[in-house]
Amino acid sequence: MSGTFSSINTALSAIRYNQVALDLASNNIANANTDGYVRRRLVAGSVGGPTTPAMWSKYDGHGDGVRVVASQRMVDVLLDGRVRREHGTLSYLQTTQTVLKRLDDAIAEPSDNGVAAALQEFRSSWHDLANNPGGDAARQQVLGRAATLVQAIHSQLSNVTGEEADQRVHMLSLVSDVSSAAGDLAALNQTILSSKANGNDVADLEDQRDQLALRLSELAGAVTTVRPDGMYDVTVGGQSLVSGNTASSLTIASGITATGDSDGTPLTLAVTGPSGTTPVTGLGGEVGAVSDLLTTVLPGYRAGLDAVAKDLADTVNAQHAAGYDASGAAGGDFFSYDPADPAASLAVAITDTSKIAAASVAGTVDGNNADALSQTGNVESAYQRLVNSFGVEVSTLNSRTTNQQALAGSVDESREQQAGVNLDEETVNLMTAQRAYQAAARVMSTIDEVLDTLINRTGLVGR
Repeated sequence: MSGTFSSINTALSAIRYNQVALDLASNNIANANTDGYVRRRLVAGSVGGPTTPAMWSKYDGHGDGVRVVASQRMVDVLLDGRVRREHGTLSYLQTTQTVLKRLDDAIAEPSDNGVAAALQEFRSSWHDLANNPGGDAARQQVLGRAATLVQAIHSQLSNVTGEEADQRVHMLSLVSDVSSAAGDLAALNQTILSSKANGNDVADLEDQRDQLALRLSELAGAVTTVRPDGMYDVTVGGQSLVSGNTASSLTIASGITATGDSDGTPLTLAVTGPSGTTPVTGLGGEVGAVSDLLTTVLPGYRAGLDAVAKDLADTVNAQHAAGYDASGAAGGDFFSYDPADPAASLAVAITDTSKIAAASVAGTVDGNNADALSQTGNVESAYQRLVNSFGVEVSTLNSRTTNQQALAGSVDESREQQAGVNLDEETVNLMTAQRAYQAAARVMSTIDEVLDTLINRTGLVGR
């Protein structure tokens, strides 16, 4: 179209376009602090002349204005994938760090109330008895220090088993969250696909879907890929969790009952979907961290504590049996324990102070065996190795977590530069759209004046 009236349509298109630009900038500003919001950019397209050749006419205009091509979300698929990956790794490390830090505080080594201090006091009590083998107070002190040592081991084991119980309940919650998020993401996949086909704006729905994809990465180290039709596919541990509009569930195959108790078997996970149940391993995020804690870290420390308790009982019992008690009888077991669960079942087997085999020769009052008991075994070294190994693991984890936080922060900053709302930039966009709107309105006013002259004044002559 060309001519005077075409200019009105061109000005109108500019007014409409800049009205949308004003709305878009205003919406960006309104959502500057909305979690997961990705700023929008208006894409303009010039309305040109006809593209189909005509035999008997030609287009003699100079363009027919502007149109809105799209409201574009400022996202980068590769950068979003990197953000999800780094956050999944960070979630794994932070979850593990939180649990190990809590356990490290409970171990409380070195301290005056830990197992190491109780071991030292137990040995010291045998030394005091060797110096005063006939004293009942010294014998009572041995039993008292032994009971304190047993209680210290029980207390430390209780912290480990308590943490295991907490993490089993935590795992139940996590698999439920993963399944729920997967279902929501699959539903959004279908809604977005249908809405796009109807020409609706789906930017807000895509923001929600990206948030769910990030959450699945943090929960289970999920990997998200974009299909040609725009829907997301999600895998965990190499197994499909979301395929288009179909979602599977992450389930606990064994190891944890529905009430959060241990069923006595190793912890295993599976993905249950329309095609059946498939075992899954190698998960990341919180689920991977809790799985590793329950299958490796916490059982490993508990096994080390069992070994210390068994070594303590065996070495003390062996030396105690080589001596004689106050009545001249051979010494019996000083400690008792269940071989299947040494640390939890460890107990002082003697309650009568006269049964303590302090003498090395029957019928004598000497403290040679008590002196030997003060030096027997190397339990302290074994316990120190256990604690030191755990401390090194905690220290290494702290360093890895600090480094990962820096890396995740870096990719978050890169994404924020692209997807985040910059208030200064949006203010400029508002002013630009405002001026353009005013200019288009001025064009329309000018054309109105031209038409007024053309219609109402053409042909008039002065009298």
